[in-house]
Amino acid sequence: MVEERATCPSVLMRNTLILRLVFWLATASLLCFSASAEVLKIVVNDTIQPITAEYISRAIDEAQRRNDQALLIELNTPGGLIDSTRNIIEKITASKVPVILYVTPSGSRAGSAGFFILESVDIAAMAPGTNAGAAHPVVLGGGKLDDVMKEKMENDAAALMRSVASKRGRNVDVAESAVRASKSFTEQEALSQHLIDYVASSEEDLFRQAEGKGFKRFNGETATLKLTGQPVVFFDMTLKEHILAYLMNPNIAFLLLAIGALSLYIEFNHPGAVIPGTVGVVFILLAIFALNLLPTRFAALVLILGAFALFAAEAKFATHGVLTIGGIALITIGGLLLVDAPIPEMRVHLVTALSVSIPLGLITAFLMSIALKARRNKVVTGVQGLVGETGIAQTTLSPQGKVFVHGELWDAVSSSTLPVGQLVIVRSVDGLVLQVDPLSVTHSPKPTAAVI
Repeated sequence: MVEERATCPSVLMRNTLILRLVFWLATASLLCFSASAEVLKIVVNDTIQPITAEYISRAIDEAQRRNDQALLIELNTPGGLIDSTRNIIEKITASKVPVILYVTPSGSRAGSAGFFILESVDIAAMAPGTNAGAAHPVVLGGGKLDDVMKEKMENDAAALMRSVASKRGRNVDVAESAVRASKSFTEQEALSQHLIDYVASSEEDLFRQAEGKGFKRFNGETATLKLTGQPVVFFDMTLKEHILAYLMNPNIAFLLLAIGALSLYIEFNHPGAVIPGTVGVVFILLAIFALNLLPTRFAALVLILGAFALFAAEAKFATHGVLTIGGIALITIGGLLLVDAPIPEMRVHLVTALSVSIPLGLITAFLMSIALKARRNKVVTGVQGLVGETGIAQTTLSPQGKVFVHGELWDAVSSSTLPVGQLVIVRSVDGLVLQVDPLSVTHSPKPTAAVI
């Protein structure tokens, strides 16, 4: 009996410890669940291109990893590339975390490619004073296609729009009209025609309106969200994405290419300068990397190289600026055709092309003219630099003797006998012997002229 009584406190203590452990584990699990019940937010204020697609894709993966309530995308875009748009739509439709797209702030738009993305998300919303649509496919470079190819492109884009709009339960016919007829809609028009779900003045207003209301997921299921009061966590681009997004601006890529070419040109004309060559290589590699991600017409690079050939020819043949003007025209045209994008925001602007080509042409032609003039100038150093110089006979030349030229005493040979103090001119150099001729004026040597 004594032993049984002694073990009772031990059993109670063990049970108490187990209960406390279970309690703390439950509390920790609850805290973890509460911490993950957040809304992840990203801001896309750019064209739709590979870096944008990478950013959105990475945000969806992060939201799924954190088990967030939803991913909120604040969008303002004029449009972009169809391949990047398809990649984004594919990622959104496969996401386990609901995706909310909010066109904001006022004055923003979801144009062209942005409208496809707007119709593909779980919850679509727009702020007052925004617009969306104008999603007709545009031929790269603004060129014209035959009727069959144009119809194929239009039908392909229309089919994509019908697919995403129908899966989300939106107005398929009106959404398709944005593709076939390039229609654009204000926020109220989009709401009344069931292209979006809400018009919200702010993020909080959007969450309040969507609170507890059902929406259709891509797999056909209906889901609800409780977003009011949930913390919103901003998910930023990585440093690499920030840099690449900046480089993806066609105007920046063209500027890097032009500066790099000019730097290499300076290095070739001044070998060993090192710094211009280093800058040129770095800038050109950055430009090539950016252009590789953009729809680039590499034939335009041939025009830019041809421009440098004209600049070099201008300095050589001195055509009084005709070839320089031709080079400037080639760089301008090459810049305008360099990026083959479907929207003006993704092409090199005319102002950029002119502001780069004109100074670049003038600087390049100027540098080339200086280099060619330097090569044509008479050599003024070394033995050949003595030719044409005048000196004084230090001894009688009969016909050999000593002359004082350029502060040095040289052996010399004259065609006739010359007295001491005779001014002479150097006609040629034979080894270490100067061939001289007399000048008409004599000059008495100064006492300091002699060299010991």
